[in-house]
Amino acid sequence: MTEESHPALQAAGCLDFLVKFVYTLPKGKCFQTSQEGLKHQMTELRQTLFAPTEQTEPLGIAQQLCQVLEDDIVRGKLPPGQRLEEPLLAKRFGVSRTPVREALQLLTATELAEKIPNKGVYVSLATPERLTAMFESMAELEAMCGRLAAIRMTSGERHNLEKIHHELAETVRLGDSDGYETLNRSFHNTLYRGSHNEVLVDVTLSVRRRVAPFRRVQFTSLARLASSHAEHQGIVDAILRGDSKATEELLYAHIMEVHDISQDYLISLRAASPANDMPAFK
Repeated sequence: MTEESHPALQAAGCLDFLVKFVYTLPKGKCFQTSQEGLKHQMTELRQTLFAPTEQTEPLGIAQQLCQVLEDDIVRGKLPPGQRLEEPLLAKRFGVSRTPVREALQLLTATELAEKIPNKGVYVSLATPERLTAMFESMAELEAMCGRLAAIRMTSGERHNLEKIHHELAETVRLGDSDGYETLNRSFHNTLYRGSHNEVLVDVTLSVRRRVAPFRRVQFTSLARLASSHAEHQGIVDAILRGDSKATEELLYAHIMEVHDISQDYLISLRAASPANDMPAFK
């Protein structure tokens, strides 16, 4: 669909005509509004109408397999030290070995698995210190995105952030943890892109990929859905009033709260693992 044929643009065009018509009326025939004021309102309207809507693209087969394996590892179904064999995984998922091989490559990038030359790919878990380092990096990056977004976000982008926030509230009400996790990604993606710094967005997404499995774990608790949404409320309020310092501080605290939950979970997971700290192959 071209911009000219977009229904929203057609509506905006009608409003343009209406505004011009209002200017031609004699004084007293309509409400009195300055030309500058109307131009500003039209600009705001266009930003809202054409703000990019965050959409979650469907995952490829390899990404889907990788996510299943990530969840199996962080939930203790695949213990540290276990070998991940392509033929067995291909049979389990009913796919060829090619997407399995790609999934294992993605998995090693998250540090939940390690490829040992001439031996294969084995499950591994980050140490508590490594997890803290990853989350500290994540918190700093998100805080920077938030600080810039509070200044640079268009009115349309702010409107879209509010919209996602309201949709998240509904998933909390329904106790829909999967729905919340999906919308939560959209919420944070909207903040990243609101920074209007492509390099920062790329780096932030790269680090988030590493901590994503542990960020998902938090949503197994319905109480966490509510507290996460409450933290989002403060962030949204700060963004809407253009308070960059508050947005930065709130986002940092938000991510480090996830860190604390993930750290407790990792410690319990490692304690319960028969392989414990060091897999046999190391």
